[in-house]
Amino acid sequence: MTVTLLGATEIRRLAAELDVTPTKKLGQNFVVDANTVRKIVQAARVQAGERVVEVGPGLGSLTLAILEAGAAVTAVEIDHRLAARLPQTAAEHGVPEGMLTVVDADALRVTELPGEPTVLVANLPYNVSVPVLLHFLETFPYLQRGVVMVQAEVAERLAAKPGSKIYGSPSVKAAWYGDWKLTGNVSRQVFWPVPNVDSLLVGFDRSEGERGPIEERRRTFAIVDAAFNQRRKMLRQALSGLFGSSAAATEVLTAAGVAPTARGEDLTVDDYQRIAQHATAIEGSGVSG
Repeated sequence: MTVTLLGATEIRRLAAELDVTPTKKLGQNFVVDANTVRKIVQAARVQAGERVVEVGPGLGSLTLAILEAGAAVTAVEIDHRLAARLPQTAAEHGVPEGMLTVVDADALRVTELPGEPTVLVANLPYNVSVPVLLHFLETFPYLQRGVVMVQAEVAERLAAKPGSKIYGSPSVKAAWYGDWKLTGNVSRQVFWPVPNVDSLLVGFDRSEGERGPIEERRRTFAIVDAAFNQRRKMLRQALSGLFGSSAAATEVLTAAGVAPTARGEDLTVDDYQRIAQHATAIEGSGVSG
């Protein structure tokens, strides 16, 4: 199987054919450099025979690079014109029938993925990147690893560790599912149109086994949100609204082995999970799923 990739000229021709103008609303910036899409596929450790889910394939640059590696692709595309054209583009570039499945839908509303892919690879617009990632990790437990290209600030936040200034709610929620690391830089010049933000690759490997049941995750995430909504405050104050009072928050935190005077950015995902577990034992805590 010999799959050829898209070049800058063909990408512009396809966009013109489909009357697609990249929009800020959808965060569309098409990758026009073959080396970059191959770099993403390599960073994701895509192997022949695997099935990969790609979110927002657009005109197909990254899609073809994944297929070139011998993996099958389930592509989720919200733009009907792009979703309809992608199979034809794949066929024109040497992709055998059956290797590409297109799901014409909003990624945030998808609840089933044909073929149960184990790898996630995507170029995600910054405005939906975190919600899409969390939705996919929550909804599709068979996803084991992935690499996404996102705005640099988002990537750094996802990979941030406790104690850093950029560590926040997305950092903790992402860590619930596994380990996240920055895996590469991406030049602005490989996009059309050229964005006014820098991009980075960030990858994850899912932890083995489920960390906790759904209700426990929801309780944990509610506590995370409360802690970072008032991140400058001590936890006993930041969580007082959730638990009913500062005294109740102090009781839960102490029971969980967390200093009531700590701040949200000091805690690991394990700390937050322990707080959620102890909160369930205190009647009237106010933490709900």
